[in-house]
Amino acid sequence: MVNSQASGVPSAPRSCAGCGGKIADRFLLFSMERYWHTRCLKCSCCQAQLGDIGTSCYSKGGMILCRSDYIRLFGHSGACSACGQSIPANEMVMRAQGNAYHLKCFSCATCRNRLMPGDRFHYINGTIFCEHDRPGAVLLNSHLLPLQSSSVLTDQK
Repeated sequence: MVNSQASGVPSAPRSCAGCGGKIADRFLLFSMERYWHTRCLKCSCCQAQLGDIGTSCYSKGGMILCRSDYIRLFGHSGACSACGQSIPANEMVMRAQGNAYHLKCFSCATCRNRLMPGDRFHYINGTIFCEHDRPGAVLLNSHLLPLQSSSVLTDQK
């Protein structure tokens, strides 16, 4: 969500995605590829004006939501594949082979060093290894053991 102030350059009036009216206000909001009056961009549940309570909003199932209602409605969205504990819906995660991990849990099984975005890693039988600790490194050079190699990516749920 972006809070914009109209510049000194005149432009064509924009239409509000909420009420359909022209936006002639000094401030307007841009969210979900549409423009809004500040009074019209509201949480579908609690009706809070989203421009007044933060710089972000959430959209799911056709609803526009504040952070609190998004978490209340959609709660925890799974368990970490490493530690088994739940991952809150608003938490950044690392993903590998369809599994999600807490950022702190996405680490090499051998040296326990945390893998960061851009690091190369190997995913073998559900276990993560850094580039230096991959099992069968000697076999890799002779191409006898195929390993899956990936780069670390973060993901916002």
